[in-house]
Amino acid sequence: MRWTFPYKALALAVALWGFAQGAVAQGYSEPQRGSETRQDIMDAIRPQAEWSFAPPVEFVVGEMRVAVDVGFVTVRAQRPGGQPIDIYTTPAARRGEIDPQVGNGPTMEVLLQKSGRVWVGVHYGINSSEGWWYDPVNCPIWAVVLPEVCE
Repeated sequence: MRWTFPYKALALAVALWGFAQGAVAQGYSEPQRGSETRQDIMDAIRPQAEWSFAPPVEFVVGEMRVAVDVGFVTVRAQRPGGQPIDIYTTPAARRGEIDPQVGNGPTMEVLLQKSGRVWVGVHYGINSSEGWWYDPVNCPIWAVVLPEVCE
């Protein structure tokens, strides 16, 4: 008699249950690739990315947290096909809005709120060198997506 499959299935079920419990406990989730919510959030931050880095822009998502009507996302911007963006030649650098010698390159961190059916980027960090979102001033609105800050 072979018991391998039932034990693997049970282990998988327990692991998935634990993951789901963790997601519920943390209060936020990550929208799946291809989901409408994920696309809406990317569309909300695209205008700022294009203003800062010049179009066209694609995103590599580092982290995306959503809870009902608030969100937090970190992305690295790139050109279509994965081509890197030269931070030194971006409109934001030319306008003096960022220092290309300091920071993490064509990155963005965004705190969002949902207004009706539309996601809106409320606070942006472009080429940030520090975790500005770790400020407790963000807790009254974004505590559920920033639990490590707002404990």
